[in-house]
Amino acid sequence: MQKRTLALAVALAAGISGCSLMPSAENNLTQEQQVVKTYADVAYATFDDAYLTAVELQKSVDMFLAAPSATGLEELKGKWKIAREPYQQSEVFRFGNAIVDDWEGQLNAWPLDEGLIDYVDDSYYQHELGNPGAELNIIANSQVQIGSDTINFGDITPDKLANINELGGSEANVATGYHAIEFLLWGQDLNGTRSGAGERPYTDYVQGAGCSGGHCDRRGAYLKAAVDLLVADLDWMRKQWKTGESDNYRATLMAEPADQGLRKMLYGMGSLSLGELAGERIKVAMEANSTEDEHDCFSDNTHYSHFFNAKGVQNVYLGKYTRVDGSVVNGTSLSDLVQQQNHPLDTALRQQLAQTQRTLQDVVDLAEGPQQIKFDMMIAPGNKQGEQLLTSTINTLVQQTRYIEQVAGTLGVDALNPDTADHEF
Repeated sequence: MQKRTLALAVALAAGISGCSLMPSAENNLTQEQQVVKTYADVAYATFDDAYLTAVELQKSVDMFLAAPSATGLEELKGKWKIAREPYQQSEVFRFGNAIVDDWEGQLNAWPLDEGLIDYVDDSYYQHELGNPGAELNIIANSQVQIGSDTINFGDITPDKLANINELGGSEANVATGYHAIEFLLWGQDLNGTRSGAGERPYTDYVQGAGCSGGHCDRRGAYLKAAVDLLVADLDWMRKQWKTGESDNYRATLMAEPADQGLRKMLYGMGSLSLGELAGERIKVAMEANSTEDEHDCFSDNTHYSHFFNAKGVQNVYLGKYTRVDGSVVNGTSLSDLVQQQNHPLDTALRQQLAQTQRTLQDVVDLAEGPQQIKFDMMIAPGNKQGEQLLTSTINTLVQQTRYIEQVAGTLGVDALNPDTADHEF
């Protein structure tokens, strides 16, 4: 996770590239370069949607804090879920593009020790795992100390939150991003593998005598600072993929040989499919029956996060992204290239990508249907239905990655080696 402040983000934006392709040079491209251009177009649209939906979340936070209510909190939770959809589709760009991977931790690091941020239930045990940051409770304390370091939180600002990430060297000390905001909206999910998500009362944000949980003014300040930082970070990233700029990441990518761009695309697809989604996000939680390893553990929104992660992989291969307003961004795709050289392989990967989406749609349907069996219930010991469905999901992701590796070979991208995150499949 990177401790990048807003000031540093501005500096990086000003000087990201020493080797750039002027925007006019995106004309008269080879077919391979057109594929990379489509990749950049899809990336920009995805990050732009993530930014725009985060702005709507930011507006809702301001409205809610001005007049907290039960209805307002539910509307705010809905805005958070909407904002997750394009962001989860953007994670395919993390693998292969260091600029995204270095940036991503500030927005999506998990799992987190929520005791760093706010009050927790007496049953909370994470601090027993050796992380002193899990007991600091920034909202309740204007000064926090870890070891010999004392940090002043009299004012809770975006920069201060960014700088406390990984406090004391622990990756579980996550102070910013979607999951910190999620915790501030839902609170802890104390249901384990039983039905139910977090149940934070709206009165945790009421000022004055009606305040529950204590320190409601600071909790509101924390929520606003975290959302403001999220918006600023997403704004910075979308600009790195914007066309018409001579000194951003897109310009650097387009100036590279096209085969490097193709490698980044395929490595991102394979690594998200295999090590991250099949491994870290499904296999780990299922084998350990661990709700602490559930991706969206406070809101029980994990099924949608997994679905949209896989959708992002499909978007890159097909060179197509459907924006939140319903418009479609598309262009020359990896699929077009493969179809010309190995039509049966293109058909096989297209079918496998579609099968992955169907399998994850089954996960969504089980979570949202009459039974309301969310991901944390699917991973419960003895839940054979959940185990079979998630095992099937892992298997289709593994097969998908095998086809991606074959595509790499067909296109002359040798030794793709997608990240397994040290998992065996």
